[in-house]
Amino acid sequence: MSANRTRRIMGALFLASRPVSWINTAFPFAAVYYLTVGEIDAALLVGTIFFLVPYNLAMYGINDVFDYESDLANPRKGGLEGAVLQRADHRLVLQVAVLTAVPFIIVLVLLGNPLSWLVLAVSLFAVAAYSVPGLRFKEKPFLDSITSSTHFVSPALYGLVLAGATLTFELLLLLIAVFLWGIASHAFGAVQDVVPDRAGGIRSVATVMGARWTVRFAMAAWAVAGLLMLPTTWPGPLAALLVLPYIATAMPFRSVSDEESEAANRGWKRFLWINYSVGFLITLLLIIYVRERP
Repeated sequence: MSANRTRRIMGALFLASRPVSWINTAFPFAAVYYLTVGEIDAALLVGTIFFLVPYNLAMYGINDVFDYESDLANPRKGGLEGAVLQRADHRLVLQVAVLTAVPFIIVLVLLGNPLSWLVLAVSLFAVAAYSVPGLRFKEKPFLDSITSSTHFVSPALYGLVLAGATLTFELLLLLIAVFLWGIASHAFGAVQDVVPDRAGGIRSVATVMGARWTVRFAMAAWAVAGLLMLPTTWPGPLAALLVLPYIATAMPFRSVSDEESEAANRGWKRFLWINYSVGFLITLLLIIYVRERP
């Protein structure tokens, strides 16, 4: 392989892994595992690295390969929001995605237990099922949002079962809230692609509901996620306020037409950066929680 192609492939792999989203899968795992175990161990380190890069490369790399045709017609692809991979690189991207993930998966299986194996298997199945031909959950309205949310909830759930956490009512509320956040986030993200998805014959939650009703659905799901945090132990109720920036970001697009749905990309770009601010605030809440625990 020439030096130029090597650099191009490395750049494509980097973009395909969606670096702006790495924290969305690594942080939930690391946070819940560390809070449960209370120490840094091999499982924490291996799991955090896995959910930081290999997991995202597998999830988004597979998607970019099998969405190649539709991505060519999508003006927002080709940057941080998704790579447009050259067809000649598809096989290599899939191979690298698998080869970088497998060693981590083997170690996590060795460090885990039967329940953690099950959760990890479901998580990996969701990663593949969203995009691969024959399954293509991304083209099954509502199942697309559920599967996408699984991508982001399963690392946290995996961290809990790997650490041997006890499922409490408050923990269940938290997981449901995060799951609703994921559903809302996917649905809102799908709005901007209504026109190219319909042109490419791709069905999604947004193409079925229409742009304006999908935005409103996302806002409602975020709102319910916030409400579910209110009955939790302090400072959990403060987390309810963290859905407000997302709702505010979607609000200007609540009446957007299908024809003008691409305008929602402005809100989506803000959404991507809001995640960093919200993640910082969640970290502060976790620190407060740990300090106040008996």
